[in-house]
Amino acid sequence: MIDTLNRIKEETRQNIDRAQDFETLTEIRVRILGRKGEITQVLRGLKELDPGQKVEVGRLANEVKDGLEQLIEDKQRQLKARQLELALQSERLDITLPGRPGKSGGQHPISQVNDQIRTIFTCLGFTVAEGPEVEMEYYNFEALNVPRDHPARDMQDTFYITRDMLLRTHTSPVQVRVMEKMAPQLPVKIIVPGRVYRKDDDATHSPMFHQVEGLLIDEHITFANLKAMLMLFARQIFGAEVKVRYRPSFFPFTEPSAEMDISCVNCGGEGCRVCGQTGWLEILGAGMVHPRVLEYGGYDAEKHTGFAFGMGIERIAMLKYQINDMRLLFDNDTRFLKQF
Repeated sequence: MIDTLNRIKEETRQNIDRAQDFETLTEIRVRILGRKGEITQVLRGLKELDPGQKVEVGRLANEVKDGLEQLIEDKQRQLKARQLELALQSERLDITLPGRPGKSGGQHPISQVNDQIRTIFTCLGFTVAEGPEVEMEYYNFEALNVPRDHPARDMQDTFYITRDMLLRTHTSPVQVRVMEKMAPQLPVKIIVPGRVYRKDDDATHSPMFHQVEGLLIDEHITFANLKAMLMLFARQIFGAEVKVRYRPSFFPFTEPSAEMDISCVNCGGEGCRVCGQTGWLEILGAGMVHPRVLEYGGYDAEKHTGFAFGMGIERIAMLKYQINDMRLLFDNDTRFLKQF
């Protein structure tokens, strides 16, 4: 048994010395020092020896076991040190190299279009007005000539908070709030950008989206003024070659009312899949301010006239940049956003 222990000691020492990874060391530990290892088998055979031999062999077996365990621990420390050295070499930085520039962000397409619209209208003398997104039903509907039983309310699926309080479905309530504060001062000349909310969610609608509302009230304002201003706006946003047309429509807060279309940005008006072969794309609604809305705001409908218009910023952005799904604007996918 003494010869066996000496052989195990020498062979195992050589194997530990040649080991190049932790897996090999683990295999050696199990094979030599494990519950069924070679050292363990020797210790189990001590019961067959004379008392004198049992003491001598037992002492040698424990010395061999302790010595091999120490060799394995020393080898593990060497392998860890080597791993650390290799990692440090692979991650070594050359401090003389120029720094790596960080990726700079860009302006979101909705923000870009919003800023462009603001710039166009502020250059025309409009001021920017804001109002609450949690709105009273009176300002969102009644003051805009949409009473509680009016069928036009069915056109807007509304998020109600209480019976008389809701998330605004359009930015038009700000028109009435501004008129109440300014009446009878003239002119009233504002644009109202902001978030609005409706129960919509598909490729062309979102439960939260952005609108820009415009309002001009003064004396002798006509539909011709409205057409001229919206023509200028369309050419500023979509280019000097764009064509526009107006179609009769209905809005409770304007009379007469119209939808404004532009020649298709994809085919130039020749007809394609984007415009449904019509050559035209709808971009906004507009009209002359309804006399009742003027009265709600504190103005004399016999003396004062005005026009109003409203558009979805996402709609303008999708047409301007030819985006086919509104949800792309809200997914925060950098692969999409970095194009802008």
